[in-house]
Amino acid sequence: MIEIFIALFDSLIFFLTLAIFARVIVDWLLVAGIVKYENVIVTIHQSLVVVTEPILYPIRKYARIGMIDLSPMVAIIVLSTLGRILSG
Repeated sequence: MIEIFIALFDSLIFFLTLAIFARVIVDWLLVAGIVKYENVIVTIHQSLVVVTEPILYPIRKYARIGMIDLSPMVAIIVLSTLGRILSG
């Protein structure tokens, strides 16, 4: 039973990590003007925000250096650490 919980939690951590990476990449593409905020990109971006914002928002309060937001990096480090602790 515990193995199932650990496998589920590992899958969740992997999914959240991928979602954070995807959000960072989409945000960079939007800011750089490489991709326009239209149709499919709007849906993708909003979906990524819905999934990642509950994790990033509390971290963002403490992980900012001026205009630089380090919350995705901190979140990935925390998620990775939790995954390693649970995996043993």
